[in-house]
Formats: sequence, C-alpha cells, structure tokens
Amino acid sequence: MTRAPRFAGYALMVAAVLLAAVMRRDSVTAIGPFPVVAVVLFLGMIGVMLVFTDLMVRGLYAQVGAAKNAAPDEEKKIDEQD
Repeated sequence: MTRAPRFAGYALMVAAVLLAAVMRRDSVTAIGPFPVVAVVLFLGMIGVMLVFTDLMVRGLYAQVGAAKNAAPDEEKKIDEQD
C-alpha cells in the first residue's frame, strides 16, 4: 500500500499554510472568483482528510493483520475468559 495519499495531504496542508502566509502580507486577496480564506480552508480540509483517512486505514489493516497472525491458543484463552 502506497503512502502517496498521505504525502499529497501533507502537500495540500503546506500549500494552505503558504497561502495563508501570503494572505497575511496583503499580497493577494482573491484567487479567481474565490476569496483566499475559502481556498486556504478548502485545501487544508482536503489535506487533513487525506492524512487521517490514510492513517485510519493503515491502523485498520494492522489490527486485521495482527488478528490473523494471532496464535490459535491465544484465541481459545480469550474465549474461555469471557
């Protein structure tokens, strides 16, 4: 599984930070028909969504892999304790 979506999310968050820094200097007020604030929020939101989704999916796969690799004896002990 590739980490490209997470790195793309980080890139979008960095782009949002850079746009916010440029906006603070009053260098730019709009990007096309949209205010810079809207573009910054949109880029940051998509970036955070990509990073968290990638991390959650990786965590889910790790738990499924650990459950598959668990020894059968451990599963019996867990079932007997319940």
